[in-house]
Amino acid sequence: MLKDGEVLEEFFEDKKIIQNVNLYRFTSDSILLSRFARAKYGDNVADFCSGSGVVGFHFLCLNPQISSLTLFEMQPALAEMSERTARLNGFECVVENCRLQDIDARYADKFSLILCNPPYEKAGFENEVYEKAVCRKEITLTLEETVRSAFRNLKFGGRLAIINRADRTAELIFGLKSKNLEPKRIQFVCGTNGGKPYLVMVEAVKGGKEGVEVLPAIVNQR
Repeated sequence: MLKDGEVLEEFFEDKKIIQNVNLYRFTSDSILLSRFARAKYGDNVADFCSGSGVVGFHFLCLNPQISSLTLFEMQPALAEMSERTARLNGFECVVENCRLQDIDARYADKFSLILCNPPYEKAGFENEVYEKAVCRKEITLTLEETVRSAFRNLKFGGRLAIINRADRTAELIFGLKSKNLEPKRIQFVCGTNGGKPYLVMVEAVKGGKEGVEVLPAIVNQR
């Protein structure tokens, strides 16, 4: 099942995920997001910018009561790799190889929960491998486009769980509210106890009322 440059890594108890040492590999950010998001029974879940699928797969392992899982990844190699990971572990899911901006109209207003670990950086990708850079930097996808796609594909009352850099919190909150995605839960991530947050996770509800719960910051010792 493995191709050149690929390895198997454990990511949840006895479950394994296929990673390619030459492509973007998941980090602890993905696990933080899958734990932050909350499932409801029968949720139809999407994983935006899914990469190798770790956010969606880990969330599925934590929440087997969800109804469906659909992964959206623009890079063919990563999308195909996640399909093989699904077969390896017996996960039932659909993998769509497309840009978020080009998601088929049949998914409009479909999902009750979208998970998204998008590119964080705005800078270019000089001296970087393109396939890795597009997962980290806003080369093919901006935060505004991510939020717009989430709004389009969430049903009314559906939730978006998204992670980004802490120094982009104001931009993220403004972008969500401007698309009628109301922030309901916020949690910052620090590298040390009492340290300055470097990540922020937000859960927003499509058409939700104002009022946000700010959770205690968590420590992620990378």
